Amino acid sequence: MKLNLIKSAGLMLFIGTFQFIIMMIISEALYPSYSIYKNYISDLGVGSTAYIFNTSIVLFGVLVLISSYLIYINFKWRIFLFSIMLSAIGAIGVGIFPEGSPFYLHTIMSLIVFLFGGISAILSYKILAPPLNYISVGCGAITLIALIMYIGDIYLSLGPGGMERMIVYPVLLWVIGFSGYLMSLKN
Repeated sequence: MKLNLIKSAGLMLFIGTFQFIIMMIISEALYPSYSIYKNYISDLGVGSTAYIFNTSIVLFGVLVLISSYLIYINFKWRIFLFSIMLSAIGAIGVGIFPEGSPFYLHTIMSLIVFLFGGISAILSYKILAPPLNYISVGCGAITLIALIMYIGDIYLSLGPGGMERMIVYPVLLWVIGFSGYLMSLKN
């Protein structure tokens, strides 16, 4: 029974991440004069693309949240559970509190999803087999380093939008790899 739960967790992670990546690309294409150099990813959560982006990131967060519990049932590792759950809650919060929300709620939720997404990738080292465990650490490290640079306004000629993608893309790619690993586990 636990194996079916972990495969279900992997499938939910894959579906959540896949749909979010596709909906983000669609939102970027539909958003008037959108620039991955100048615009933040969260700009997609306001205006004409808000319904696509916000719904997609909330769905992503909900599926990651459910998956985190199923992963915990199998691996019984609380630190990883809390890390991935916080990341999921941050993702849901980004969709519920779009840019311009009061009390900097959007900024706080973005920081939570970025920080704990990177930490989760690194912590998954203990669960994954080589070489994916090394790749996951690399993805998490890139995310955390890019986050520090982003906070320090160091964009490396990528612009704020490009540097934000250096935070987000490695974690999304890690989740795709992690989900595949979970779905491939055998008795």
